[in-house]
Amino acid sequence: MLFSVGLSLVVLLSVVGAATVERVEYDYYKYHPMPEITDWMLQAANNYPEVVTIVEYGQTYEKRNISLLKIGVNTGEKKKAIWMDCGIHAREWITPAFCQYFVREILQAYKTDPKMQAMMTNMDFYVTPVLNIDGYIHSWKDNTTRLWRKNRSPGPLNCTCYGTDLNRNFNANWGTLGVSFDCCSNTFCGTKPVSEPEAQAVTYFVGSRREDFLCFLTIHSYGQLLLVPFGHPNFTASNYDELMKVGKGAADAIRSVHGKDYTVGTSPDVLYANSGSSIDWARMQGIPLTYTFELRDDGTFGFELPQDQIQPTCEEAYSGALHIITYAHDKTFSGAAATAATAATLWSMLLALGITGTTLM
Repeated sequence: MLFSVGLSLVVLLSVVGAATVERVEYDYYKYHPMPEITDWMLQAANNYPEVVTIVEYGQTYEKRNISLLKIGVNTGEKKKAIWMDCGIHAREWITPAFCQYFVREILQAYKTDPKMQAMMTNMDFYVTPVLNIDGYIHSWKDNTTRLWRKNRSPGPLNCTCYGTDLNRNFNANWGTLGVSFDCCSNTFCGTKPVSEPEAQAVTYFVGSRREDFLCFLTIHSYGQLLLVPFGHPNFTASNYDELMKVGKGAADAIRSVHGKDYTVGTSPDVLYANSGSSIDWARMQGIPLTYTFELRDDGTFGFELPQDQIQPTCEEAYSGALHIITYAHDKTFSGAAATAATAATLWSMLLALGITGTTLM
């Protein structure tokens, strides 16, 4: 009997131990190489099969699949959507870390938070943890490649350098400002708009569903900025005032977490002029709320942000992103609900007055 009890205790401790290992297996507060991120995506889909699916929507120059997590309740109907991509610039390691943190937070919130449940019912979240996979893998190669920015496509004829800056390659005032046509430059914009397979993948996937997207968020580092369209100073977004108002609300939400100040504005106003960016392209497609997040820090560590800053960076950025997403949701769905409620109230009043559809005719 004692043997049986002892054996049961060993089995129980083994189960508890295994569960503990499973819980701490993935560390959201360290930087992960691409194979670990890929495994994490598979695990997220396995753990939440009712709301998470993996969608492959393109290939990199080196023929790696570009995948995103589609997160939302399958209602069987066409839904509105939120876009988020990370890792478009390879060296900005904090950004894939944020995308993973963001996914974890919304999935955990979905279990208990009625607001998140409503948002996942009304909208789908499309999250690409690493867009520039080839470049990201290259940045992990050794210390000499850690600060690689571009993708890994070869340069044009007679160029011995590699890579195009994907965030200068979109078809939005392409090649006009803040770019280089020197193929060895970090801001080489490519030989033509959307020449790169990674930019093509986003252009096709988002562009073919542009009427569905309420929000387009692309995550970068560093500088602690929230950038709104447009990168070209001669162009102003038609909803500039709304973009600034919502952006400043997001900056307030960010500041409330750890006291960090994020500056809100167009790139020419707060950073530098540029062209061919993904947020400019997305805004030109009619997606109303498009933002570039430039995460920590202010330049002290730059692209090599220490791992002990991953958690606070993600916590504050999550608060800012959630502010924008919640605004987009409530503007679309609360307004519709209010309109329906107003119509119902008006109809009730008409009925009370004895006015029916017949008398109105």
